[in-house]
Amino acid sequence: MNERLSGVLMPMSALPSRYGIGTMGVEAYHFVDFLKESGQSYWQLLPLGPTSYGDSPYQSFSTFAGNPYYVDLEFLIRDGLLTREEVEAFDWGAEPDRTDYGTIYENRFKVLRIAFERGWEKYADKVAVFRSEHAQWVENYAFFMALKAEQGGLSWTEWPEPLKLRYDDAMGAAWERLRTEVNFYIFIQYLFDEQWKALRAYAHMQGIRFIGDIPIYVAMDSA
Repeated sequence: MNERLSGVLMPMSALPSRYGIGTMGVEAYHFVDFLKESGQSYWQLLPLGPTSYGDSPYQSFSTFAGNPYYVDLEFLIRDGLLTREEVEAFDWGAEPDRTDYGTIYENRFKVLRIAFERGWEKYADKVAVFRSEHAQWVENYAFFMALKAEQGGLSWTEWPEPLKLRYDDAMGAAWERLRTEVNFYIFIQYLFDEQWKALRAYAHMQGIRFIGDIPIYVAMDSA
């Protein structure tokens, strides 16, 4: 006879956080402990991809990448990539029970850029391994995001024609001028991957498995 199991649906974004949105930090580990102590077997998540306009987890810039919002800043402080003073200098929203996506969008990438500048050389070898293991998507995703940032966040359908239609000379020139930005977005994905693997390993040790979810609407404005 098959064993009956149960679990809880908890979006990562809904976990408690000092910095505006739930992350893969300590509160995620506490939730795993709660599931174990209450006799549960599964944690069901909403999609973890980077959200686009409207911040729906079901409309993402990538079906492979992780959402930079879920990279835990406390862990980056622990690892020496940020200082508490740097993190607390930013506004993360005034209401503890609501996520202010506009404020997070304005500030999360600024603080992650500090971590990138401090950690790019420090973690160069590990990032290179990550980059190689995920070469089938991470390069294109990072290049897309770098181009999108350069174009002021516009949808690719509104980019200049040589970029929109991916002319070889335009894309080659863009790659050269945006190389640092591409590295920035790859570094964020490395951080996400490291934190996600650690959380998943801890959950498995506690007997908790994840039920995943995918962005069922592949956004037109995506990599």
